[in-house]
Amino acid sequence: MSNAAYPGTAGAPAVIGTDGNYNAVSYLLDRNVKDGRGDKVVFKDPVNEITYAGLDTESRRLANLLKKLGVRREERVALIMLDTIEFPIVFLGSMRAGIVPVPLNTLLTTEQYAYILTDCRARVLFVSAPLLPALRDMLGQIQSLEHVVVCGGDAQGHLEFNAEIARERDDFTTARTHPDEPAFWLYSSGSTGMPKGVRHLHTSLEATAETYAKQILGIREDDVGLSAAKLFFAYGLGNALTFPMSVGASTILNPDRPTPATMFDLIRRHDPSIFFGVPTLFASMLNDEDNKLAPRTQRLRVCTSAGEALPELVGKSWRERFGVDILDGVGSTELLHIFLSNAPHDVKYGTSGRPVPGYSVRLVDEAGRDVSDGEIGELIVNAPSAAEGYWNQRSKSRQTFEGGWTRTGDKYQRDADGRYTYCGRADDMFKVSGIWVSPFEVESALIGHPDLLEAAVVPAKDSEGLLKPKAFVVARPGVDLAALTADLKEHVKKAVGPWKYPRWIEFVDSLPKTATGKIQRFKLRGDT
Repeated sequence: MSNAAYPGTAGAPAVIGTDGNYNAVSYLLDRNVKDGRGDKVVFKDPVNEITYAGLDTESRRLANLLKKLGVRREERVALIMLDTIEFPIVFLGSMRAGIVPVPLNTLLTTEQYAYILTDCRARVLFVSAPLLPALRDMLGQIQSLEHVVVCGGDAQGHLEFNAEIARERDDFTTARTHPDEPAFWLYSSGSTGMPKGVRHLHTSLEATAETYAKQILGIREDDVGLSAAKLFFAYGLGNALTFPMSVGASTILNPDRPTPATMFDLIRRHDPSIFFGVPTLFASMLNDEDNKLAPRTQRLRVCTSAGEALPELVGKSWRERFGVDILDGVGSTELLHIFLSNAPHDVKYGTSGRPVPGYSVRLVDEAGRDVSDGEIGELIVNAPSAAEGYWNQRSKSRQTFEGGWTRTGDKYQRDADGRYTYCGRADDMFKVSGIWVSPFEVESALIGHPDLLEAAVVPAKDSEGLLKPKAFVVARPGVDLAALTADLKEHVKKAVGPWKYPRWIEFVDSLPKTATGKIQRFKLRGDT
């Protein structure tokens, strides 16, 4: 991404120097201190809180610590960290020094951690103390890794974060990075293969703030945000760090699992004005028996959803219960945040809405030709926040990033009003009797039944070797499963069409999901 103005916004990136340099930390942090917000709390976790001025100081100390540890500009440091105030200190302090932070999913296996740490060649690892025991045996195998810094507990022989930071000076001259210089990496969740390193530029963060956050959310300085999605996830990074800091707002950080009980407790205690969730969590919160009569909050004005398409029933039920809409949208690690979304006063549940200002989208067939309204096509996006590419994966970079356009791998339909409806991942779609079937459409019909909590649909072969829908479902406790099976089939026939109903229904206790709440249909299909 160059210095050009973001389409649909007021102008070019805000803090490009006269010499053409730009560092994302100047936009996110330094600007707020300069504008008089130094004493305002920016992050609050269950134990600590930090102001904009405090974060400015600690990020400079972190930059000095990295310099002392011998990390050079453009080298990588990895973060396996819970959502506490130490995360933004490390993330922003690294970028201030021109060093590339690489936040990692906190729920990976040791094999995946070993792969990623070797792949990105991290020189330093910052890790939250509760996560250290699971990593201990693996750390000595990473040749590039020279230091481990432990945050929030017993360092067990490694460097202790608070002690190391306290020794450093609080003055550091921010690196004169280029707008097109990689600022941070995120690793894609991956479906069947190992995750891919996605390289984002210094201007990527501001691009998402100036488009989605300001023009869809209408985020304000007096907002208080709460994100179920974690900071290591592209969606969570925007929700909890980029967006509030872009306007001088505040964020409540949650280091624990985002269970319904945890999120209801945080909402009651902190009364956020924006709640960022995912479809699975919204559905679980609606079905949580301990919070059936959860009171409406005083300040909550909007909720957002991403990760997977939001079923219509969930959106409408949430609005009825809590009096606020969920703005469903779609984003990706490669594009950093949401690029297609419903908007306040323009919500149509069951759709992903319209393109976010500043983003252009197309639906294309297998030959790359644009499809007409009502036809299914792959969604491709021209985005100011697109990644530079994948690290050391040239072939996959070429398959995904084509000139100014990025392939999402999502299948969509566009209606005559310009709204887009999710049909499924390209590798999840299948044909029945020569007609495309969207797993999401069948799943939405299934969970519209009052006796179901969750559903996932995959193709399976019948006795003649033809593909038909198979459903894996989670039922409410105490339901007669034998009677429910026949009822569900008839329910889907009436809702979405007789050829789309699931020929087989398997009842399960839970569905396999990623750490961000996406259903892992490949596991249900039996893919290896």
